Amino acid sequence: MASAQSFDIEPIARFNGASAGIRRPKEITCFSFDDQHKYRWDDSSLRYYHPPTLPADLNRGFDTFRALDNTRDDHLDGLVDTIALHEKEKGAKVDADIITWRGMMTKIMATPFSKLESWEMNATCFQGSIFIEENHATKLFSKQQQNQQKMPAGTPSQDIMGFWGYKFETLSLIPDTWDPTSREYIESREDEIVDNHAQYCSIVRTGFGKIKMILGGEVDAVWDVKPTHPSSTAINYIELKTAAKIHTDRDQVKFERKLLKFWAQSFLLGVPKIIVGFRTKDGILTDLEEMETQAIPEMVKRGKGLWDGNTCINFAAAFLEWLKTIITEEGVWRIRKVEKSSRLDVFKIEESGHGDILSRNFMDWRSSGGMRMTSIVSTRWKPYGDKPAVGGISTVSKCLPESASRALGFGKPSSPAERWAFTHLPYSSVKEVYLRRTGTNKARSPSGQAQAQ
Repeated sequence: MASAQSFDIEPIARFNGASAGIRRPKEITCFSFDDQHKYRWDDSSLRYYHPPTLPADLNRGFDTFRALDNTRDDHLDGLVDTIALHEKEKGAKVDADIITWRGMMTKIMATPFSKLESWEMNATCFQGSIFIEENHATKLFSKQQQNQQKMPAGTPSQDIMGFWGYKFETLSLIPDTWDPTSREYIESREDEIVDNHAQYCSIVRTGFGKIKMILGGEVDAVWDVKPTHPSSTAINYIELKTAAKIHTDRDQVKFERKLLKFWAQSFLLGVPKIIVGFRTKDGILTDLEEMETQAIPEMVKRGKGLWDGNTCINFAAAFLEWLKTIITEEGVWRIRKVEKSSRLDVFKIEESGHGDILSRNFMDWRSSGGMRMTSIVSTRWKPYGDKPAVGGISTVSKCLPESASRALGFGKPSSPAERWAFTHLPYSSVKEVYLRRTGTNKARSPSGQAQAQ
């Protein structure tokens, strides 16, 4: 193992003052996982907010919880494969120094005020960008240790308290806007089976100081509707969080510490509003509070003053600028924060390659300039389902013939991105490409007659 290089966390005071320049987050694309956790390049899993009925029992339904298996390591697959599709559609490579999940940046931003936390990340440099993922083995080990901790008598288990957050989401979300959603559905959400397989993820372009970033992260819901052109219009996304009711000064301290993560997560993706559901120690939801993301740091400053938002931003900007001078070539690097340590350590663990951080699809696309990309259906996981489009698994040099495209009712491919999609994606996803282009909800038969889809 190569010798570690370190970035000092302390003294924290050197990161105080006005924040580094911030590039306002703008969504460039998005993707979904459906209720089987299969990938879709669309916003089909986006949900809408409708306040829950209070009080509500957050324990209800724990025995039927359909929980996603989080032991599998998906690396950055969903993020970078979506970036590849976005680049094909736009005909240009995204410009970024750092590409990662929002969760990694949240950990980095919170570091100056999270002395007791420990974490590990893996990183690699590819075509001038640093890609950062969580070290999955360390994450699973930490989770195992957490579950083995003895809880005080009468305290719910970690699993049940984790369930409370998903139950709060189920009670607060609807699959469509208010008007088309039936009153019966809204009033029966308490009986709905809790299921965390479906997810909606936003991918944004943002930056701190000199660092340009592409971040991806799950978003709980939208307050009203998502605009047709989100890259040029603010999106009223919301995040849903639960917290224990505040009765004492100690409760207030615990809540303000939690607000650091609440704020950082929403700030990084440009989510303007957080809705906090306050619960009793037994998991009864009793109160709701709406918080404007941008107002949280000032609220904490007027309270216990346990953390400072500008310090978090300045620390992250300085660390990432330093990291750019360290990770400059291929190989795999480890970024490590040890509990109570006053520094972040970075060291190389693999001399060549990129480990499994980047999907083969993404690397093939970037390396070949998009001319001979391997089909996405041949990656570690099969995100587009099991029904291949005409042409099967091929390269873009074997484009779907115009006659076959017309036979499917999609007309002639109108761009390199569509030609690629028609040869590589399953029928359902090809249909989505066509509908996005035409703005209709029907494809046409070879004779010109509309086909119900």
